[in-house]
This record gives sequence, C-alpha cells and structure tokens, in this order.
Amino acid sequence: MFQNLRSEDRGALLHEGAGHSVVSAFVEIIFDNSDNRIPVDKEEVRLRRTVASKKDEYYLDGKHVSKTEVMNLLESAGFSRSNPYYVVQQGKIASLTLMKDSERLDLLKEIGGTRVYEDRRRESLKIMQETANKRKQIDQVVRYLEERLRELDEEKEELKKYQQLDKQRRSLEYTILDHELNDARNELASMDDNRRQISERMSQADNEVVELRERVKSLEKEIKASTKGINETKSEKGDAEKKRTEALKVVSQIELDLRDLKDRISSEKRAKDEAVRELNSMRKESEKSKSELAQISKVHAAKLKEEEDISKSIMDREKRLSILYQKQGRATQFKNEAARDEWLRKEIHDLERVLLSNRKQESLLQDESQKLKDEINKLTNHIESRRSESSKLEAVLADKQKNHNDFTKQKNALQDERKSFWKEENSVTAEIDRLKEDLVKAQKSLDHATPGDIRRGLNSVSRIIRDHGIGGVFGPVLELVDCEEKFFTAVEVTAGNSLFHVVVENDDISTRIIQKLKFRAEHRRAFEQVFGRTVICRDLETATRVARSNSLDCITLDGDQVAKKGGMTGGFYDSRRSRLKFVKVIRDNKAEIEKKTAHLENVGKKLKDIDKKITDLITKHQQMDAERDHAKSELEQFKADIASATKQKGSLEKALAKKEKSLANIRNQIEQIQSGIAMKNDEMGTELIDQLTLEERDLLSRLNPEITRLKEKFLSCKNSRIEIETRKEELENNLSTNLMRRQKELEAIISSADSKTLPVEVEAKEQELKESKRTLDEATTVLKANVDAINAHTRQMEQLKKQRDDLKGS
Repeated sequence: MFQNLRSEDRGALLHEGAGHSVVSAFVEIIFDNSDNRIPVDKEEVRLRRTVASKKDEYYLDGKHVSKTEVMNLLESAGFSRSNPYYVVQQGKIASLTLMKDSERLDLLKEIGGTRVYEDRRRESLKIMQETANKRKQIDQVVRYLEERLRELDEEKEELKKYQQLDKQRRSLEYTILDHELNDARNELASMDDNRRQISERMSQADNEVVELRERVKSLEKEIKASTKGINETKSEKGDAEKKRTEALKVVSQIELDLRDLKDRISSEKRAKDEAVRELNSMRKESEKSKSELAQISKVHAAKLKEEEDISKSIMDREKRLSILYQKQGRATQFKNEAARDEWLRKEIHDLERVLLSNRKQESLLQDESQKLKDEINKLTNHIESRRSESSKLEAVLADKQKNHNDFTKQKNALQDERKSFWKEENSVTAEIDRLKEDLVKAQKSLDHATPGDIRRGLNSVSRIIRDHGIGGVFGPVLELVDCEEKFFTAVEVTAGNSLFHVVVENDDISTRIIQKLKFRAEHRRAFEQVFGRTVICRDLETATRVARSNSLDCITLDGDQVAKKGGMTGGFYDSRRSRLKFVKVIRDNKAEIEKKTAHLENVGKKLKDIDKKITDLITKHQQMDAERDHAKSELEQFKADIASATKQKGSLEKALAKKEKSLANIRNQIEQIQSGIAMKNDEMGTELIDQLTLEERDLLSRLNPEITRLKEKFLSCKNSRIEIETRKEELENNLSTNLMRRQKELEAIISSADSKTLPVEVEAKEQELKESKRTLDEATTVLKANVDAINAHTRQMEQLKKQRDDLKGS
C-alpha cells in the first residue's frame, strides 16, 4: 500500500495530530549478507527509503538507487512481490490448510520462485531469438562485402590494363599531333603571306565597314528616335484622347445643366405668368370679399350693438321687476326695517366684493389686450423689416452670382495659361532627361575607353582639388581640346595618353600647335607640349614625304603615324570608341542641360506665380461662394421668418378679438353690479311696506309684457346676428386661410430669388460651355496632330529601316 504515495498521503504518513509537523522520515533495513544471497560484495547491506512531502527515494549503502533497481535486487535475493511468504499475515495459515491440492501446488511454485524463473526464462529465450536474427543479418552483410571485394579486385586488374593501353594511346596521339603541328606551321607561313596580301584589301574594306557601321548606327539612332517619338506621341495621343473624352463629358454635362436651367427658367416664367394672372384674380376676389366683409362687419356691429342694448334693457327691466317683487315681499321676509337694512348691507358687501374681482379681471384683460396689440405692432414692423432685407439680399445674391461668373472666367484663363506652361515644362523635362541619358552613356563609354589607372588618377586629382580648394587647375587636355570630327582620330593617336594630362597655369613649355585645334589662350602652352611637333597629312604617302623632308612627326586622318626617324605605326582604329567624340558629347550635353535647366527654372517660376494667383483666386472664389450660400440661407430664413411672423400675427389678432369680447362682457357685468348696488343703497332707510304703491303696481304690470316683447326681439336679433356672424366668419376664413395665403404664395413665387439668380447662372453656364468647347476643340486638334505625327514618324521609320536593311545587306 506504500508503493505509490501521493503528496497528501505522504504528509498524513509523516505527521498526524498536534505539534510541529515532520517534513521527512526514513525506514532502513539492515540485511545479513554473510551467505552472499544479495548480489552485493558486503556481509552487511543497508537499504533505506526516505519519504518527504515531495520526494520518495531509495539508498543502498548510502548510494542513491532507483525503485526498479531495488525491486530487482530483492527479487534476486528471493524477496519477490509474487512470493511474500517470508512474512506471515493474519489468517494466512487457515487459508493454507483449506487450500485445494492444485492451489497448494501453485503456492509452492510461487514460494520456490518457479514462476519468476519461468518469466525470466521466457525473456531470455526471446533475447536469444533476437540475437540469432541479428547474426543472420550480419552473415548476409559479410557475404555481400566479400562479394564486393572480389569485384573490386577484378576492376583493379582491368584498371592496370587500361593504364597501359592509355599510355600507348597518348604516345600515338603525340606523334600524330607533332606531324599535324609541322604541317600547320608550314600552312601558317603560307597563310601569313596571304594575310599580308589580304590585309591591304581588308584595310580598305574596314574603312568602308566603319563608314557603313556609322551610317547604320546613325540610321538606328534615327530609328530609335523615331520609335521614341512614336511612343511619346502615342502617350500624348492617349492623354489627348483622355482629355478629349473628359472635355466631351464636361461639355455634355454642361449642356444638360444649361438645358435644365433654361427649362427651369421657362417653367418658372410660365409659373410666374400663371401666378400673376392668378394673383390678379385673387386680388379682385379678395377686394370683393373685403368689401363684403366690411359691409357685413358694419351690419354685424350694429346687430351686436342692438343685441347688447336689448339685453341691457331686458336686464334693466328684470332688475326693476325683481326689485319690485323683492320690495313687495320685504314685509314678509323681514320683521322690521333694521333687519332688512342689515340684509341689504350684506348683499351690497357681497356685490362690492364681486365688483372688485371683476374690476381686477377688467384691468388684467386690458393689460393683456394692450400686450397683444404691442406684439401685433412689433410683428408687423418685423415683417416689413424682413421684407425689406429680403429685397436687399436678392440684389446682393445677383451681384454675388455675377462676381462668381467673373472669377470663373479669370480662373479658366489662368488654368489655360498654366496648362501651356505644364506642357512646356514636360517637353523641357523630357529633353533634359534625354540629354542626361545620352550624357550618362557617353560618360560610361569614356570610362570604358579610358585605362583604369588613368581614370583612378584623374578621380584622385579631382578629389584633392575639391578637398583642398586648389586653384589654377584647368583640367585634362581631353576636356579642353576641340576640333572638327574628321580630325578626332589623328588627334587621339598623336596625343595618346597625353590627352589625360592635367593642365595647370604654370606650365612654361612653348611649342608650335596645329592650327586646327581650338582652345583658350591660357591653355596654349599645354597644347604646344602635346601637339607641337606633329603634322596632320591627307594620306600615308604625303606623311612619309613630309616626315623625311622636314624631320617632323606626321599622322594621317586614319591614325597612321610616320615618325621623323622613319618608323611607321598604324592600322585599324575604331572611331566608334573615340574619346574626343565622347568628351564632345559630354560637353555639348552639359551645356545644353544647363541651358534647358535655366529655361525650366524660369518656367517653374512662372508656374509658381500662376499657381499662387489661382490659389488666391480660388480662396476668394470659395469665400464668395460661402458668402453667397450664407446670403441664400439668410434669405430663406427671412422668408421663413416672414411666414412664421404672419402666422403668429394672425393668431394674436384672433386672441385679441377674444380678449376684447371678454373685456366687454366683464364691463357689462360691472355695470349690472353697480346698478344692483345703487338700487340696494336706494332701498336702505326706506319704509318697510307689504304692498306696492299704485305707480309701482302699474310699473309691475307694464314690465312683464315689455320683458316678453324684448326677449322676442332679442331672440330675433340674435338669430339675425348669428347668420350675419356665420357669413362674416366664412368671409374671414376664406380671406385668411385661402385668399390671403394663396396670395402670399403667389407673391413669393413672383418675387422668388431664383428668378433673379437663374439668368446669371445661365450666363455662367454658357460661358463655361464656351470654355469647355474651346478645350474640346483644342484636345481634338492636338489628337489630330498626334495622329498625323504618328503616321509621319511611322513612314519615316519604315524608310529608315529599309535604308538600314539595304546597308546591312550590302
């Protein structure tokens, strides 16, 4: 149970209970090995097992061993896990006595170690079988190696025979080659004679070939230039086609926009004419409705006055009737005059309190009516102010649009000028790139034609002059000399490497110089040193005669030299590798590059000036557009303010009418209350009677019929007033919600800002269309010119190719 312990099991085994915990423990068994049962050369063997919280280790006589080694050691001594009977467990004897014979036999085998022996025997047999298989494989390898050794011995014998035969072969080949060499030498001698004879003919042919090559090279250069011209023209053609397509799109778009604007103008004109006609009709109808409304308003006011008067009469009579009834019943209502007067004072007090409340309400309604009138006047002034400002903004918008068109014209003119400068800049840049390319090629060719040590020396001289700032150094003779191209060969052969001598101002050699050379006066001494004793002659015969007669070195145009002592040197000279020619190309290209660069800088300055002008113009243009957009937005806001203020004014006028009506009602109530108070004051202090006087009874009999008649008259007047009021409201609603609103809409259509700005926009679009058509015509012209140029270059290239092929064929 202690074979495999977990960490917590080890902790429980080491310590259990209170107190300090133990971190490790060990168990040690000491064996008596005097009979050498344990395979250790000692009479006493110590086996220790140390257990800690994180380790479980075995030690044999103080040396660390693995668990497997311990198990094998114990099994070899007879302590096997399958034979644990050296320790008798409880109940084991009883189980042994009750075992069957077969079980007891198996137990005896285990105790005797027979099972362990059989397991080890099976393992040993398996190892022996594997060893036998390996021996068979080794035998096969040995047989293969012996076979291979026999083959190698046979090949060795064949190699010896081959080496003997190869030695004989080489001897024979040497003999044959020796005979062939002698024959070749004899043939070479005869061929040298033929070569010398042919050399003169070849020299002439070489000159012709050089001329043909130069001509072919010139033609190829022209073909290359034509090809480059075709490619550049094709590129320009592609750009022109793109520009033409873009210009065509722009023209089409502008034409569509212009057509839309004109359609808008015509539709707005039709709408405006229709609006004018409808507005006139609306105004007539409005005048008619206003006239009818004015008449009805007068009748309505009269009816209201009549109704109010009748109502007052009814109320007055009803009050008088009520007073008579009250006076008639005062005797039954009160015991005496004092009680009546007390009641009257109380009633008067209540009426005065109501009167005070009504007067406050009257004052409040008057204040509110005055506020509404002030707001209506304020809105009226605001509407008039906004209308005036709207008219001013419409005029400003027209001016802004006109200025916008003027700026557009200026910008288009500047952009056209910039395009021409761009074209010139691209042309000059392409020319500079071509010159730089030719310059680089010439410099590389000159470097290849110059000996390496001389080139490095010249580079070192240039570096020293540059680093130390040395003056008075003019440069190599090669860079200072200039002459006609036909003298290049003679000059190069005469000077040789002296062409690379560096000229300085303190050189004091004075010799005569050939008149054909061109150089500055300050370089004369250097050129006298190099060319002072050499004469250029037309041909070799003339050079020989001059050298003999004048003791001067002579040279022909082909580079053949005749020394004054009689020696002659010369032969073929490849003029294509002429260093003077390369230097001339470098010098000419540098001068042309400087000239073109200066011109390019001038064009760049002009472009910068135009860009600045365009930028400033665009900035002003954008600022003006922003101002125009702001003015448009402000105009729309003004129109919205006018509409909102007009609507608000109508609402306030309706509210004012309601307030005035409420104020009239309050005033009527005040009058009635004042009348009631006065009547009650009059009644106070009078005699308390139970019957009316004769006059009062007569008045009472007349009041009821009058009240009935007045009520009938009031009802008739009210019905008539309602009919008139209904018609009045119809007219007012028709005027406010229909006629006046439609009239304002029509006036807005007639005075629309677009009607003033659209013609200006049409003018701008027409100018833009004119510019776009001019751009389209220019692009079409350039495209046609490019097509013609491509055709011309193609025809020229075909002719040049034909000439080149004819020269190559000849």
